[in-house]
Amino acid sequence: MQNIQNTRNLTYYLKQHKLGIALYILTYLLAGACTVLQTIFLAKAVEQITIGLYADAIYSLLYVALFVAIKRINWYASGIIYQKSANKMMANMNQDLATQAFKFTSKTYAEHDTGTFLQRIVNDPQIVVNNLADMVDVITDILSAMVIIIYIATFNLYIALALFVIIFIGITIEKFRTKTKSKNKKFARKKNDKINSLTTEIIRSEKDIKSLGLEEKLSEVSKKYYQEYQTANYKLELVDMNFWASRNFIVEFFGIFTLILGVYFIDIGLLTVATFMVIYSNNNNLYNLIWGIGSISDMAVEIKVCTERMFALFNNEAYPCETFGEVHIEHVQGKIEFQHVKYTFVEYGMETTGEQNEDTKDHKQRKPISTNTVFEDLSFTIQPNTTVAFVGKSGSGKSTILNLMSKMYTVDSGKVLIDGIHINDFDKNSLRNAISLVNQFPYIFDMTIRENLLLAKKDATEEELNQAVRQSYLSEFVHSLRLGLDTRIGESGIKLSGGQKQRLAIARALLRNSSIIIFDESTSSLDNFAQGEIKKSIDALKGKSTIVIVAHRLSTIKNVDTIFFLDNGKIVDSGTFEELFNRNAQFKEMFIAENIS
Repeated sequence: MQNIQNTRNLTYYLKQHKLGIALYILTYLLAGACTVLQTIFLAKAVEQITIGLYADAIYSLLYVALFVAIKRINWYASGIIYQKSANKMMANMNQDLATQAFKFTSKTYAEHDTGTFLQRIVNDPQIVVNNLADMVDVITDILSAMVIIIYIATFNLYIALALFVIIFIGITIEKFRTKTKSKNKKFARKKNDKINSLTTEIIRSEKDIKSLGLEEKLSEVSKKYYQEYQTANYKLELVDMNFWASRNFIVEFFGIFTLILGVYFIDIGLLTVATFMVIYSNNNNLYNLIWGIGSISDMAVEIKVCTERMFALFNNEAYPCETFGEVHIEHVQGKIEFQHVKYTFVEYGMETTGEQNEDTKDHKQRKPISTNTVFEDLSFTIQPNTTVAFVGKSGSGKSTILNLMSKMYTVDSGKVLIDGIHINDFDKNSLRNAISLVNQFPYIFDMTIRENLLLAKKDATEEELNQAVRQSYLSEFVHSLRLGLDTRIGESGIKLSGGQKQRLAIARALLRNSSIIIFDESTSSLDNFAQGEIKKSIDALKGKSTIVIVAHRLSTIKNVDTIFFLDNGKIVDSGTFEELFNRNAQFKEMFIAENIS
């Protein structure tokens, strides 16, 4: 797959909004120029007053008023331009990053914390855009301060030399401060990502946490993560504060020295009192110049860290994306074949810590720390419009087959074919439309029941919606609600029971009317009555779609056409329920044990 990191960088977005950015910079520069002229004419007015040219001083002050008005108008215009351009730019970044996230493989998500994606997609674009705007503001202030300092320096050569020595010392300190802060900032952000991931998991699983009594344990984990972040952040802020304190002391000390020098020159007749007053009233520009350079450094660090994190998501080596072919089929028949499939689950670790490496380099240095070969040579065929089930002990590879079948995982070798076509050769729409997957723990969105269903088929009619609800045996529950299908069900479907979530997920799958429907332990959360209803629904689909079931309860698959019995990644037997029950002692033992328990 083409690495599209080359087409997604900060310049890419700046070019998209170059007109708005140019106008923003222009208005700010005009405001800055007015600030400089305002200062010069004000200084001129002070000098005119000291020598008795009061009429001339009034004219100078009128010019000051004019420059103030122009400055304020330009600042207001820049604010309007910023709000319009910045919001568009942030929206474009958010959208592109979110779209990229849809392309990641399941393995990519499994190998990274949730916080990694949340921070990069939601927060980092806003930080980048805000810092860019602030940078324009500060650069304008720096330019204004430099012009004013140069203007002051023209009064006396020795004062000019003193000012430039102070500026050189301040910039040197800022160079070292920025380098140190960049390193510490990246480390602190990594710790913050861990906090966000843990917090998200706690919020989503609060019921399980309470029911299992995990509050104290997770509180300890949270405390550990927060302490690690606080330690990293404390180091970041303390080191930075030490640099700032050193720089501020030097700048202020030499600033006072400059004033002392000015008094000396007045005494020996090389400087007028009016000129000294101008130097004194603008002495803070020296501090502002060094402070501005320091702020620019901070903003550059923030922008660098955030852009590296954001655009690393477009690096296919660090964050692998799904790949698809070009074969397009409107409707597949539903024949599935595994031919000599080998699949190994690989767990990755890091060679070095995040503290020692840049964020994007960490992922390039991943290395396998453990491997588990799930299948060595797996072959089987599922005929179109038949209903099959995969059973076996936990860890035998049942769910892995479904993930390979739906291209959530990719085989190491061998082939997975649908209608005789390699699964990797299908284009995205053909493959996704051909398969519907109902997971053991389906995700229900914070929408109404109707909106959740329409996600599966946006143009579904009312009759189609009602039919899907009936077939999934969800109609009794829906009719009991005051708003029916228009009832909002909360984040992650929190207002629904486990069985209701699964039935809603099944209704979504039925609404898609895919050629292949996969049920991964999809009745595990249902009581016996609800399980029986769903079983009827699945039975009603027999002959209309290829149905693949992974079942924990063997009693739910009595009527399937073929059962594949797995053991340690191998199909050790296959046949109807009666055939396996009569000839396979291990299968019979599993069924009896299930019914006794």
